[in-house]
Amino acid sequence: MGQLVRQGQLQMNLGFAEPRLLALLVLIPFLAATPLWAAWTRQPASMRYAYNLLVGDQRRSWRLLMRGSLPVLRFLVLILIILAVARPQIGEARQIVESEGIDIAMALDISGSMASLDFEPQNRLSAAKDMIREFIRRRENDRIGLVVFAQDAFIHSPPTIDHDVLGFLVNEIELAPDLGLADGTALGMGIATAANLLKDSPVESKVIVLLTDGVNTAGEVDPLTAAVAAGTLGIKVHTIAMGKPGTVPVPRRTPAGNTISLEDSELDEKLLQRIAVSTGGQFFRAIDAADLERIYVEIDALERSQIEVRTIIRYQEMAKWLLAPALLLMVLELWLRNTIFRRLP
Repeated sequence: MGQLVRQGQLQMNLGFAEPRLLALLVLIPFLAATPLWAAWTRQPASMRYAYNLLVGDQRRSWRLLMRGSLPVLRFLVLILIILAVARPQIGEARQIVESEGIDIAMALDISGSMASLDFEPQNRLSAAKDMIREFIRRRENDRIGLVVFAQDAFIHSPPTIDHDVLGFLVNEIELAPDLGLADGTALGMGIATAANLLKDSPVESKVIVLLTDGVNTAGEVDPLTAAVAAGTLGIKVHTIAMGKPGTVPVPRRTPAGNTISLEDSELDEKLLQRIAVSTGGQFFRAIDAADLERIYVEIDALERSQIEVRTIIRYQEMAKWLLAPALLLMVLELWLRNTIFRRLP
């Protein structure tokens, strides 16, 4: 499969390339205070009017009142210039997630004994399907395929990253007798078919998860031989032995109708252990739904995808958007000073 690349959400952030220059803003209050202090401490000028009547009628015109806005414009220009030289930038940050996925083949026993009711309130197959769906949900970066086997083995789904479709296909799995297929347990065929799904995969990590509740009773391929062949292809096999020891309730169809009988639960644990060990995998034993859940969590932890997260940031310089209004304000201040607010000699 190679690398799976996903792009995360775009994030915007504002910053400054030269933030130290923002310290110049501290000078603004001092520069503003200087003319105010000078005006406060200046000695009032003596009135040189011929008549006191003229003094009494003196009014402060709107030009005189508005002339005080000129220093404000000057300081706004200075603030904008300082912000501009600090180089404000808008950064577009995007996370790139690159993952080296694992190709996994789930090989599931669908023989008649998987109808046993020792995983109350479910039978073995229903409990296994629940855990497979949860396992698939956890493996968002991996391609997963499905193989089912009884007396023979069948590809239920090739490896796919479309886990929604895969979950639907898991729901469709039924027992071999309900599908009109010959009953039995062909462990070797199940392993060989799953290995055939993965043999041409370009990824480094390839895994088979084999779940069964019985002994090898069918098939033309020896289970251990199939496991060794899988190992030579770089495929690891984890095996899960499912079912309680002793007698278990099994539903049966008889001419008189459906009934439940107590039957011996047969399981070849030693063979499953040898299969796992020969490929570098692990053997697990599940006697109830809690065990099964724990096992799939352990396998999920054992087989992790390699994920690399990179953040790419593209910056856009914003200084021009500050310098343009600074220039306009500067021109406005000069124009007002030399026209409307011009001092007469």
